[in-house]
Amino acid sequence: MDNGKFQKLKESLPAYSALIGREEFFNSAVLIPLVQFENEYHFLFELRSNQIRQGGEVCFPGGAVEQNDNNIIETAERETIEELGLNKNKIEIIGLLGTYIGARGVAVDACVGRLKINSLDELNVQSTEVEKVFTVPVSFFEKNKPEIYWVDLEIHTSYHDEKGNKVDLLPVKELSLPKQYEQPWKGRKHRVLVYKTEGEIIWGITAGLVFEFIKKIDIVISLCCDCL
Repeated sequence: MDNGKFQKLKESLPAYSALIGREEFFNSAVLIPLVQFENEYHFLFELRSNQIRQGGEVCFPGGAVEQNDNNIIETAERETIEELGLNKNKIEIIGLLGTYIGARGVAVDACVGRLKINSLDELNVQSTEVEKVFTVPVSFFEKNKPEIYWVDLEIHTSYHDEKGNKVDLLPVKELSLPKQYEQPWKGRKHRVLVYKTEGEIIWGITAGLVFEFIKKIDIVISLCCDCL
Protein backbone atom coordinates (compact mmCIF):
# COMPACT_ATOMS: atom_id res chain seq x y z
CA MET A 1 0.00 0.00 0.00
CA ASP A 2 1.51 3.29 -1.10
CA ASN A 3 0.84 6.72 0.39
CA GLY A 4 -1.91 7.47 -2.14
CA LYS A 5 -3.87 4.38 -1.09
CA PHE A 6 -3.20 5.23 2.55
CA GLN A 7 -4.77 8.66 2.10
CA LYS A 8 -7.81 7.23 0.31
CA LEU A 9 -8.21 4.68 3.11
CA LYS A 10 -8.01 7.45 5.70
CA GLU A 11 -10.69 9.44 3.91
CA SER A 12 -13.01 6.44 3.56
CA LEU A 13 -13.00 5.26 7.18
CA PRO A 14 -16.25 6.21 8.95
CA ALA A 15 -16.39 8.80 11.69
CA TYR A 16 -18.45 6.43 13.81
CA SER A 17 -18.06 2.74 14.54
CA ALA A 18 -19.84 0.42 12.11
CA LEU A 19 -20.76 -3.27 12.20
CA ILE A 20 -17.90 -5.27 10.66
CA GLY A 21 -18.78 -8.42 8.72
CA ARG A 22 -22.41 -7.37 8.29
CA GLU A 23 -22.73 -9.66 5.26
CA GLU A 24 -22.42 -12.66 7.59
CA PHE A 25 -25.69 -11.73 9.26
CA PHE A 26 -29.29 -11.84 8.12
CA ASN A 27 -29.81 -8.11 7.76
CA SER A 28 -33.21 -6.66 8.54
CA ALA A 29 -34.83 -3.44 9.66
CA VAL A 30 -37.88 -2.72 11.78
CA LEU A 31 -39.96 0.27 12.64
CA ILE A 32 -40.73 0.85 16.30
CA PRO A 33 -44.13 2.49 15.74
CA LEU A 34 -45.49 4.97 18.26
CA VAL A 35 -49.14 5.99 18.19
CA GLN A 36 -50.73 8.65 20.36
CA PHE A 37 -54.10 7.83 21.86
CA GLU A 38 -55.69 10.13 24.45
CA ASN A 39 -52.50 12.13 25.05
CA GLU A 40 -50.41 9.02 25.73
CA TYR A 41 -47.95 7.31 23.43
CA HIS A 42 -48.26 3.57 22.83
CA PHE A 43 -46.09 1.01 21.07
CA LEU A 44 -47.86 -0.70 18.22
CA PHE A 45 -47.09 -4.42 17.97
CA GLU A 46 -47.95 -7.12 15.47
CA LEU A 47 -48.80 -10.75 16.19
CA ARG A 48 -47.28 -12.76 13.35
CA SER A 49 -49.58 -14.96 11.31
CA ASN A 50 -49.20 -18.72 11.74
CA GLN A 51 -48.75 -18.91 7.97
CA ILE A 52 -45.24 -17.45 8.15
CA ARG A 53 -41.96 -18.22 9.90
CA GLN A 54 -42.04 -17.69 13.67
CA GLY A 55 -45.82 -17.50 13.54
CA GLY A 56 -47.64 -16.55 16.73
CA GLU A 57 -44.82 -14.32 17.98
CA VAL A 58 -45.03 -10.62 18.74
CA CYS A 59 -42.90 -8.29 16.64
CA PHE A 60 -42.59 -4.81 15.19
CA PRO A 61 -43.24 -4.18 11.47
CA GLY A 62 -40.12 -5.01 9.49
CA GLY A 63 -38.25 -7.51 7.38
CA ALA A 64 -35.20 -8.29 5.32
CA VAL A 65 -33.15 -5.54 3.71
CA GLU A 66 -33.63 -5.83 -0.06
CA GLN A 67 -31.20 -4.88 -2.80
CA ASN A 68 -33.32 -1.98 -3.99
CA ASP A 69 -33.49 -0.39 -0.53
CA ASN A 70 -31.20 2.64 -0.36
CA ASN A 71 -31.04 2.58 3.44
CA ILE A 72 -32.58 0.94 6.48
CA ILE A 73 -35.25 3.63 6.77
CA GLU A 74 -36.55 2.65 3.33
CA THR A 75 -36.65 -0.99 4.43
CA ALA A 76 -38.56 -0.20 7.61
CA GLU A 77 -41.00 2.08 5.81
CA ARG A 78 -41.58 -0.39 2.97
CA GLU A 79 -42.31 -3.28 5.33
CA THR A 80 -44.58 -1.14 7.52
CA ILE A 81 -46.56 0.06 4.51
CA GLU A 82 -46.98 -3.54 3.28
CA GLU A 83 -47.88 -5.07 6.65
CA LEU A 84 -50.12 -2.34 8.06
CA GLY A 85 -51.63 -1.04 4.83
CA LEU A 86 -50.59 2.55 5.51
CA ASN A 87 -49.73 5.38 3.15
CA LYS A 88 -46.15 6.61 3.47
CA ASN A 89 -47.36 10.07 4.51
CA LYS A 90 -48.85 8.50 7.63
CA ILE A 91 -45.36 7.51 8.86
CA GLU A 92 -43.08 10.07 10.47
CA ILE A 93 -39.54 8.78 11.08
CA ILE A 94 -38.09 10.49 14.15
CA GLY A 95 -34.73 8.74 14.38
CA LEU A 96 -32.66 5.57 14.62
CA LEU A 97 -32.35 3.51 17.78
CA GLY A 98 -29.40 1.35 16.70
CA THR A 99 -28.47 -2.15 15.54
CA TYR A 100 -29.49 -5.17 17.60
CA ILE A 101 -27.62 -8.45 17.13
CA GLY A 102 -29.68 -11.56 17.80
CA ALA A 103 -28.34 -14.87 19.05
CA ARG A 104 -29.10 -16.60 15.74
CA GLY A 105 -27.06 -14.30 13.52
CA VAL A 106 -29.65 -11.63 12.84
CA ALA A 107 -28.73 -7.94 12.63
CA VAL A 108 -31.79 -5.73 13.19
CA ASP A 109 -31.58 -2.01 12.51
CA ALA A 110 -34.33 -0.25 14.43
CA CYS A 111 -35.99 3.00 13.36
CA VAL A 112 -38.37 4.91 15.58
CA GLY A 113 -41.43 6.45 13.98
CA ARG A 114 -44.80 7.98 14.75
CA LEU A 115 -47.90 6.72 12.98
CA LYS A 116 -50.29 9.54 12.19
CA ILE A 117 -53.48 7.67 12.96
CA ASN A 118 -56.31 8.20 15.40
CA SER A 119 -57.50 4.59 15.53
CA LEU A 120 -56.31 1.10 14.63
CA ASP A 121 -59.35 0.95 12.35
CA GLU A 122 -57.41 3.12 9.91
CA LEU A 123 -55.03 0.21 9.24
CA ASN A 124 -55.53 -2.31 6.46
CA VAL A 125 -53.50 -5.15 7.97
CA GLN A 126 -52.05 -7.78 5.61
CA SER A 127 -53.66 -10.91 7.04
CA THR A 128 -51.23 -13.33 5.36
CA GLU A 129 -48.41 -11.97 7.53
CA VAL A 130 -50.13 -10.34 10.49
CA GLU A 131 -52.79 -12.03 12.60
CA LYS A 132 -53.57 -8.87 14.56
CA VAL A 133 -52.14 -5.60 15.81
CA PHE A 134 -52.37 -4.21 19.32
CA THR A 135 -50.90 -1.40 21.38
CA VAL A 136 -49.37 -1.16 24.83
CA PRO A 137 -48.69 2.19 26.55
CA VAL A 138 -45.00 3.09 26.69
CA SER A 139 -45.59 3.86 30.37
CA PHE A 140 -46.26 0.15 31.01
CA PHE A 141 -42.65 -0.64 30.09
CA GLU A 142 -41.36 2.33 32.06
CA LYS A 143 -43.06 0.94 35.18
CA ASN A 144 -42.48 -2.79 34.60
CA LYS A 145 -39.03 -4.26 34.14
CA PRO A 146 -38.66 -7.37 31.97
CA GLU A 147 -38.04 -10.82 33.36
CA ILE A 148 -34.53 -12.04 32.48
CA TYR A 149 -33.72 -15.54 31.24
CA TRP A 150 -30.69 -17.08 29.53
CA VAL A 151 -29.94 -19.52 26.74
CA ASP A 152 -26.62 -21.33 26.37
CA LEU A 153 -24.88 -20.97 22.99
CA GLU A 154 -22.51 -23.66 21.70
CA ILE A 155 -20.22 -23.63 18.65
CA HIS A 156 -19.84 -26.70 16.44
CA THR A 157 -17.15 -27.10 13.79
CA SER A 158 -18.83 -30.20 12.33
CA TYR A 159 -22.15 -32.03 12.25
CA HIS A 160 -23.58 -35.35 11.04
CA ASP A 161 -25.97 -35.31 8.10
CA GLU A 162 -29.17 -37.35 7.79
CA LYS A 163 -27.13 -40.40 6.65
CA GLY A 164 -24.81 -40.18 9.63
CA ASN A 165 -21.86 -38.82 7.66
CA LYS A 166 -19.66 -36.27 9.37
CA VAL A 167 -19.55 -32.90 7.65
CA ASP A 168 -16.64 -30.63 8.59
CA LEU A 169 -17.60 -26.99 8.59
CA LEU A 170 -14.17 -26.00 9.82
CA PRO A 171 -11.54 -28.71 9.01
CA VAL A 172 -9.63 -28.49 12.27
CA LYS A 173 -7.14 -31.32 11.53
CA GLU A 174 -6.48 -30.24 7.96
CA LEU A 175 -5.74 -26.68 9.07
CA SER A 176 -3.63 -27.88 12.02
CA LEU A 177 -5.74 -25.93 14.45
CA PRO A 178 -5.65 -26.80 18.18
CA LYS A 179 -7.23 -30.22 18.78
CA GLN A 180 -9.65 -28.78 21.32
CA TYR A 181 -11.67 -27.24 18.49
CA GLU A 182 -12.64 -30.66 17.13
CA GLN A 183 -15.19 -30.77 19.94
CA PRO A 184 -18.04 -28.29 20.44
CA TRP A 185 -16.94 -25.34 22.50
CA LYS A 186 -18.96 -23.10 24.70
CA GLY A 187 -20.14 -19.76 23.48
CA ARG A 188 -21.55 -17.07 25.71
CA LYS A 189 -24.82 -17.18 27.54
CA HIS A 190 -27.33 -15.06 25.70
CA ARG A 191 -29.82 -12.94 27.61
CA VAL A 192 -33.50 -13.32 26.78
CA LEU A 193 -35.87 -10.59 27.98
CA VAL A 194 -39.57 -11.24 28.54
CA TYR A 195 -42.37 -8.74 29.15
CA LYS A 196 -45.71 -10.16 30.30
CA THR A 197 -48.48 -7.83 29.24
CA GLU A 198 -52.18 -8.43 29.85
CA GLY A 199 -52.65 -9.71 26.33
CA GLU A 200 -49.43 -11.13 24.87
CA ILE A 201 -45.91 -12.20 25.82
CA ILE A 202 -43.32 -9.89 24.30
CA TRP A 203 -39.89 -11.47 24.24
CA GLY A 204 -36.66 -11.96 22.30
CA ILE A 205 -35.43 -9.28 19.91
CA THR A 206 -38.67 -7.29 20.16
CA ALA A 207 -38.38 -7.15 23.95
CA GLY A 208 -34.72 -6.21 23.61
CA LEU A 209 -35.61 -3.27 21.38
CA VAL A 210 -38.30 -2.12 23.81
CA PHE A 211 -35.79 -2.37 26.66
CA GLU A 212 -33.24 -0.24 24.77
CA PHE A 213 -35.92 2.30 23.90
CA ILE A 214 -36.87 2.67 27.57
CA LYS A 215 -33.20 3.04 28.50
CA LYS A 216 -32.97 5.89 25.98
CA ILE A 217 -35.96 7.61 27.62
CA ASP A 218 -34.32 7.23 31.05
CA ILE A 219 -31.13 8.84 29.73
CA VAL A 220 -33.05 11.76 28.25
CA ILE A 221 -34.94 12.31 31.53
CA SER A 222 -31.68 12.15 33.48
CA LEU A 223 -30.04 14.74 31.22
CA CYS A 224 -33.05 17.04 31.55
CA CYS A 225 -32.91 16.80 35.34
CA ASP A 226 -29.18 17.61 35.31
CA CYS A 227 -29.90 20.79 33.38
CA LEU A 228 -32.35 22.10 35.98
